[in-house]
Amino acid sequence: MKIVIGTRGSELALAQTRQIAEQLSALETDIQPEIEIIRTTGDVQTGSLRGIGGQGVFTKELEKALIDKRIDLAIHSLKDLPSQFVPELCLVATPEREDVRDVIIANVALKDLNDLPIGTKIGTGSARRQTQLRALRSDLNIQDIRGNIDTRIKLVAEGDYEAVILASAGLHRLKWEDHIKCYLPTKEMLPAVGQGAIGIEMLHDHPSKSLIAKLNDDKTFTAVTAERKLLTLLRGGCHSPIAAWAREENGSLRMDGRVGDLNGQQILHATATGSTTEPEIVATEIARSLIEQGANRLIEATS
Repeated sequence: MKIVIGTRGSELALAQTRQIAEQLSALETDIQPEIEIIRTTGDVQTGSLRGIGGQGVFTKELEKALIDKRIDLAIHSLKDLPSQFVPELCLVATPEREDVRDVIIANVALKDLNDLPIGTKIGTGSARRQTQLRALRSDLNIQDIRGNIDTRIKLVAEGDYEAVILASAGLHRLKWEDHIKCYLPTKEMLPAVGQGAIGIEMLHDHPSKSLIAKLNDDKTFTAVTAERKLLTLLRGGCHSPIAAWAREENGSLRMDGRVGDLNGQQILHATATGSTTEPEIVATEIARSLIEQGANRLIEATS
């Protein structure tokens, strides 16, 4: 049985897709995964992600291919996937999550963020990272940056930037851990919604939906359900200054949420714990706390 998997063409996207293809092949001996590369708006256009539309720039073309039945499933870095699906589509599975932390790639040796020299030119295109980084180190020269992981690493190697911040998950999947100079603790840099997770998207009525669903990791799905619910409640997009991390601890679901302004002068934080069977209730408690602290005003200022 042929299963056509749609993906972006970056090295990370292909690494993630090959991982899913291997897992599919292991499910049943007659499955024949076939990978189709689809260029998205985010791959084609230059400029800041917020400037070219932000929400869905890495996913719209893949979703259209699903609806047109050119592909059977689409593989996404879950943090790129908008919190609201088009009616015909659904999130079928989230395999086991990778490390959620961010890391620094730099041209100097580091033990932690404090080792970066004053005025270091550090690149990140993420509003979430920019606001938290400015709150931690307002003395750094934080600059916007675009490009795939290999492009950003090359910009540091060639001296265009002295450092960049990336998600550790992508470097792990590409087996490029040797580029990592230090990991940022989640207390300092809370991750993006869905960071480290892969999302498998399909048509609601696809005949192979129940088969693909076998790739799901329940703990990951519960955690990202809570995080994505928070994004919906705060009416934020993939590129809003919203951070969240949900995980199972001692049999309960613990979640942290954070919203900040781009200057890093105001950081709002909330924590909640609840049942692993009710992730949306945990997310609602976080959202209520952040809204009471003034989150809506900070989010609207960056939209």
